[in-house]
Amino acid sequence: MTKILELKWINKTLAKKQVLFDVHLEVNEGEVYWFLWPNWAGKTTTMKCIMWLIKPESGEINILWEKSLNIKAKKEVWFMPENTYLYKHLTWREFLRFNWNFFDLKKDQLESRIDELLEKVGLSQAWDKYLSSYSKWMLQRVWLAQSIINKPKLLFLDEPMSGLDPIWRKMVKDLLIDLKKDWTTIFFNTHILADVESICDKISIINSGKIIVSNKLVSEIGKSLEEFFVEEVMKDTPNLKVN
Repeated sequence: MTKILELKWINKTLAKKQVLFDVHLEVNEGEVYWFLWPNWAGKTTTMKCIMWLIKPESGEINILWEKSLNIKAKKEVWFMPENTYLYKHLTWREFLRFNWNFFDLKKDQLESRIDELLEKVGLSQAWDKYLSSYSKWMLQRVWLAQSIINKPKLLFLDEPMSGLDPIWRKMVKDLLIDLKKDWTTIFFNTHILADVESICDKISIINSGKIIVSNKLVSEIGKSLEEFFVEEVMKDTPNLKVN
């Protein structure tokens, strides 16, 4: 299979403290890849390096067959952060129209694409109100729609199910399955293990800035992801208390 994302021995220091140690992982085209971590493990720093928001001291990041997240790669990538930062003086349609301008997309496809997206995230019947009047779970779905507006080849999702009830968490799962069928590669983080273990192909686990499980096939684990995750973190951190 073709590697669409590869991190080779990434090291990063912040505030004179090393926070990433030889981080390595690889994601193949068309996979749903799950990045797991306990708190303060280095997940956010790793994501920032991938998205080229900060530069590692050493190592190499290949993304969409490019040496960095350059202009060419950016057209095929999108990212949904854990905390949504939306222009709340816009309506959801205005917000999606605004984001359409970041990509080389045909104007005559705009309204039909917006209708399609809002149907996917269950907002087609919502009133066209300003985003400032929306609840957290509605904003989460607007941001999810925005993250796939360009039909990305590689999609990064950071806690996409945060603030959603079980019904809308299932909606996100179904959306991820549809994206996978269209050969969108998905790299995402979430602590809601039971909700998504059935749709993931591979996982990596980072702890204290080091990869302790790398590119593990979910089908080979043979137990629940929660049990596997806790066991691996405890092996790597024997003094950790979980009571």
